[in-house]
Amino acid sequence: MESPAVELSIVMPCLNEAETVERCIAMARRFLDESKISGEVVVADNGSTDGSPELATAAGARVVHVGAKGYGNALKGGILAARGKYVIMGDADCSYDFLHLGPFVEKLREGFDLVMGNRFRGGIAPGAMPPLHKYLGNPVLTGIGRLLFQSGCGDFHCGLRGFSKEAFLRMDLQTTGMEFASEIVVKASLHRMRITEVPTTLDVDGRNRPPHLRSWRDGWRHLRFLLLFSPNWLFMAPGVFLFVLGAVFGSILTWTPLRVGGVMFDANTLLLCSMSLLMGYQLMIFGLFAKAFAVQQKIVPGEERLQKFLRMANLETGLVAGLAVFVAGAALIAAAVLNWRHHGFGSLSCSDSLRITIPGVTLIILGLQTMFSSFFLSILGLKKP
Repeated sequence: MESPAVELSIVMPCLNEAETVERCIAMARRFLDESKISGEVVVADNGSTDGSPELATAAGARVVHVGAKGYGNALKGGILAARGKYVIMGDADCSYDFLHLGPFVEKLREGFDLVMGNRFRGGIAPGAMPPLHKYLGNPVLTGIGRLLFQSGCGDFHCGLRGFSKEAFLRMDLQTTGMEFASEIVVKASLHRMRITEVPTTLDVDGRNRPPHLRSWRDGWRHLRFLLLFSPNWLFMAPGVFLFVLGAVFGSILTWTPLRVGGVMFDANTLLLCSMSLLMGYQLMIFGLFAKAFAVQQKIVPGEERLQKFLRMANLETGLVAGLAVFVAGAALIAAAVLNWRHHGFGSLSCSDSLRITIPGVTLIILGLQTMFSSFFLSILGLKKP
């Protein structure tokens, strides 16, 4: 006899949760029974030594043993083993209310790919969240995530969330630690999945030991992840700003000194403009490399604009453009040498000579960067056998 189809799997990561895992399972099973939902409770054990797996089995859960350490690894192992069409994940420490998962199920049945819980809308019990997390860490990281990925989620790090199994597989999640929670939201946003959120509550956990979360370490891992998955903001935005700033003011100072009020900007400022332009160009190149690599490795989905640009900016185009810029710079250096020769290779006006040599050196560097960057970009575009 085939077992009936499972609509919902409730997955709980577990590492030494003997004090609370039975109560969490009891709540989850009661919700399934009262809601008349065909479901299961899956406990993803990550190497517990306090008898948690045995207690979970006795309480009616299906225990999946995950050998690879880490919050993300544990959840990934449990979710992949889940049999349900939909999955709701939540910690096994009694901080989340498994009796009231109805809103999550309703939204999943409506066709949403990801349903996030929002603890700030549902209510946070006194002492359930440290002030550092409540007033600084969570709002700041959520704000950064909303800005970088245009996500409408108001609580990036709520541990109670639901998604379809099909959407989870499409996300192709890679992280292994606490940043796994952020990756779910980021990947769903990048893949343009349907995302919504529902209010949920957060209670004081029922453990007598400190939580596994480490505020500063895990906060940095979340922030690092958000930045690495957004090369446009990490590289491109500051790169474009520095490049335009250096190019505009550098072009003016190449022709004439600039006086603003009582301040004179001359050759020294031109050198700083060259630095700004070169730094900006290098950041933009890094951003292009990062984006191309991420798409090639299927870390992020491909973008039509990027694919179109890469088709246009092939190796030959990059070499020709880089060579043209290099030759222009070399011509300026040659003109500077001829001017020096005209003065008998003696002393020159520093301001006048630098207006030729600084742009010349800058163009030579830009040309070489463009040519060698074209080779590297072509290497990234090589197809795997």
